[in-house]
Amino acid sequence: MEMIDLEAPDLHQARLRRVVSLVRSSGARRVLDLGCGSGGLLQYLLREPQFERVVGLELSGELLAQAKLRLEDLPAARAGRLELVCGSYADVHPALVGFEAAAMVETIEHVPPEALSRVERAVFAGLRPQLLVMTTPNHEYNPLFDMPPGEFRDPDHKFEWDRARFRDWALGVARRNGYRVRFSGIGEMDDHLGQPTQVACFTPVCDGSEKSGH
Repeated sequence: MEMIDLEAPDLHQARLRRVVSLVRSSGARRVLDLGCGSGGLLQYLLREPQFERVVGLELSGELLAQAKLRLEDLPAARAGRLELVCGSYADVHPALVGFEAAAMVETIEHVPPEALSRVERAVFAGLRPQLLVMTTPNHEYNPLFDMPPGEFRDPDHKFEWDRARFRDWALGVARRNGYRVRFSGIGEMDDHLGQPTQVACFTPVCDGSEKSGH
């Protein structure tokens, strides 16, 4: 999902660059983009020779077609490094299990709350990437976009979490699935409202115990 009507375009680009940087620094060579939309992050990933296999998973056939048109002429795509898959990250995909890294960029807020546990099982218990980078809006920051109370940044968002709610959810996911999670942000910092984009980086707990990092 990539609809960012109420955000500055440079924030969207900063988000993509940060995600690529985090994935690159992990040493990953195989990367999943879960909810790849029209291919914005994929385009960045394919510029990096480190990534030998890049897979975009997207439920919308229309957005996947846009990604194909956007990317098919890139040398990396022509070299066979790119695969586009039509499907949902709420479903199990055995062929995509065990990738070194995965990204969920501005996607979790499009999931109906009653489906969050299904996504958790499919991604964290099923796919089990060695790194998962997740970004989501910080709802506290919305007034700085001149948005009225209660309005979301995109009409398709099912919710937008404040920092405490996102932290609670992510720590619970990590604890239940044998991951640790670290939090950061992207965009201009406000002393009281934080940053416009929240980031959670999930990595497996090496010793198998159920503990989370901060």
